[in-house]
This record gives sequence, C-alpha cells and structure tokens, in this order.
Amino acid sequence: MQYLPNILFVILLLVGIGFFVKNISKLKRNIFLGKDVSVSDNKAQRWTNMAKIALGQTKMVVRPIAGALHVIVYVGFVIINIEVLEIILDGIFGTHRLFSVLGPVYDVLIASFEVLALLVIIAVIAFWARRNLIRLKRFIKPEMEGWPKQDGNLILYIELVLMVLFLTMNAADYQLQQMGAVHYVKAGAYPIGSIIAPLFENISMSTLIVVERTAWWLHIAGILFFLNYLYYSKHLHILLAFPNTYYGRLMPKGQFKNLRSVTDEVRMMMDPDADPYAEPAEDAAVPDKFGASDVQDLSWVQLLNAYTCTECGRCTDECPASQTGKKLSPRKIMMDTRDRLEEVGNIMDKNNGEFKDDGKQLLNDYITPEELWACTTCNACVEACPVSIDPLSIIMDMRQYLVMEQSAAPTDLNNMMGNIENNGAPWPFNQMDRLNWSKES
Repeated sequence: MQYLPNILFVILLLVGIGFFVKNISKLKRNIFLGKDVSVSDNKAQRWTNMAKIALGQTKMVVRPIAGALHVIVYVGFVIINIEVLEIILDGIFGTHRLFSVLGPVYDVLIASFEVLALLVIIAVIAFWARRNLIRLKRFIKPEMEGWPKQDGNLILYIELVLMVLFLTMNAADYQLQQMGAVHYVKAGAYPIGSIIAPLFENISMSTLIVVERTAWWLHIAGILFFLNYLYYSKHLHILLAFPNTYYGRLMPKGQFKNLRSVTDEVRMMMDPDADPYAEPAEDAAVPDKFGASDVQDLSWVQLLNAYTCTECGRCTDECPASQTGKKLSPRKIMMDTRDRLEEVGNIMDKNNGEFKDDGKQLLNDYITPEELWACTTCNACVEACPVSIDPLSIIMDMRQYLVMEQSAAPTDLNNMMGNIENNGAPWPFNQMDRLNWSKES
C-alpha cells in the first residue's frame, strides 16, 4: 500500500504519454500525405527564423496588447514546466519537492513560478474578455462560429484552472510547512501562496493534506489532459510553431514558384531551332495534375501550415479583400484545409490506413472559387502571420488547378490572357493602335 500512489501515478503518466504519442503519430501521417518538397536549403537562416519568430515571439508583439498578454502566457507555461518536472519526479519516486536541495535558487524559482502563474491568470481573463465581452471583430467572423469559438474559450478555462490549482497546491503546502507537517519540509518562497494561505488557517492538518494532494493530482492530470487536447485544438501551434517557422518560406514574398513543365515549354517555344513535334525528354517534368484540388495535392509544408494555424485572425484582419466585404478569409482557408485533412485522416483510420474516395475535395466542398479569386496576392496575410503561415501558396495552387485543369478562370481574366497572347499586353488594342488616344483633340 505504501507504493500504491506511485504506481497509480506511473500508470496515469504512461496513459497520458501513450495517447499523446498516438496523436502525434496520426498528426505526422496526415501532414506527410502532402507532396514532398525540398526545404533543406539555408539552414542557418531557418534556425535564425525559428529562434526569432517561434522562440522570441518577434511577430507576436507587433500588436502590443495581444503580444504582451501572449508573451506572459507563453513564458509562464514554459517556465512553470520546471515545476511540472519536479512533480513528475516526486510522483515516480514518492518524494516531496525534490528540487528543494537547490536551496536559495529553489526559493527564487518557486517565487517566480507563483508570480508568473498570477500573471497568466490575469492574461487569460483579459483574453476571455477580448473574445466574449469586447468581441473584437476578428473573433466574430463566420468561420469562428461553433467549435472554433468553444475551443478558444475552453483552452482559456483549462489554463485558468491549471494556474488556480497550482497556486492552491502551493498555498496549502506553505501552510502545512508552517504547521510542521511530516513530509512537508520548509522549502521555497511563496509570495502568492502566502497571501492565499490564511484561507486554510482553521482547517485541520489532515484535511489540509487532502486539499494539497487533491490539487497536486488534479494539476498533473490536467496538464496531461491539456497535452492530449492540443491535437484537437488550435493550440497545436504550441508544438508546431517551431518546425513551421523553420520550414517557412524564405524566398521574397512577391516571388512565385514556376512549374518546370511550363518553363520548359516556354523555352522551347522561344527557341527557333527547337522541334515542336519532338518527343518529350525522358526527364521532362510533366505533373499528373496542375495545381491542387484536394489536400493530397498540396505540399507537406502547406499541410503543416494548416495544423499550425493559431486562428488569431491577424491574416484576415489585414486582408484587403476581407476588409472590403469579399468572401475571402485567409484564416478560413487554413482552417478549411486542416478540417479537410482531418476528414481524410479519419477515412484512412476507418479503412486500415487506406484513403477511399468520399466524393468530396477541398475545392468547392470547403473552399469556393469565389474566395480564391477574391485574393489580390498582396501577401498581407503572409506578413501578418505570427508563426510564418502562407495562406497565399494554397490559394495560388488552387487557382492554378482552376485555370490549367478546368479552364475555369473568370471571364475578365480569360480576356486579359487572350489579349496578352494576341496583342502582347492586357489591353484589347493591337500594338499599332495603343497611342491613338494621344492624337485625339
């Protein structure tokens, strides 16, 4: 019976980690349903980007209020994980405050944890108010109705409960230390816990131990629940922001990729010595499909982008098409891509890892041509994203499919391309007539 709590703790830990590993395996499988793409270039620049953007939060603080609140929550959870490590070791070995051997350093750590926990509570309440009381415009878009809104609030409630449990555990521990309870050695400094502790003055030692142990167990169980909930939440970016910023786009934002097959064809057309009837070279790059109509046609980096989306709405907030009432929302593009990818993954789960056509695809069933053609390709969404997501790349790939596979470009665009082909310019005048306007009186 002496080791029963330790055994139960190890079981809880193994179950929590087991589900987490299973979710990560499914996540990895889904991401790599995308086409392979080389991202092994400029490693130094990629590491720098990851350090600045994911770790340093440089793009997050562009908006000072939201940025400061986010940094508090981010730093709080990162640093408080040191105490989580102590809790895990205590649970496995049956010790209590194992790191107390650090002496004065431990006092500083615990004090820092408590102050950060209080700041996280304040930041979480502010985030909740911005979403539900102030109702910032970017949080009440159509794509944020239903589960996305519930998820955003639920994650705030979980964070709030975890921090309250943490402070309750410390306050009860501090009070037990003052009462001289066995196993509760005096260790740590508790600037917040000592303020809460008077609430426990009239509680018996045995009851207070139950309070402290209950908060301890619920805190670690809550953290394991939170870890596994990430897969189903927009907060998956906590894990994916690092690889996403590493594999982020490095080329200039105004530069678009060229299809090798189209480039080869244009070169042949411009070569006076080329034989237009010659057989294609053996290494000629002729894709099975031009552009993308479903998630499997996108690259794995684009699918990683979709899972990394924080749903913060900065991209949609900056989008000129969205600002002028068009249907396009870059955030919705990423959310739709993720939702379709999850749907494909669930179909594979039900069919022993094999995808069976469900008669649906990303184009039309999730994202409409109206949304795609509303984009001005200004890259405002790419610039605004705090974790280096590129919604424009998905939009352009799907546009390419519409034009090159379905000949479904808008009439105005078809007219323009016809004019370029016939007149060498987008205007419906031949080259000899372009300056006629200057002769008019």
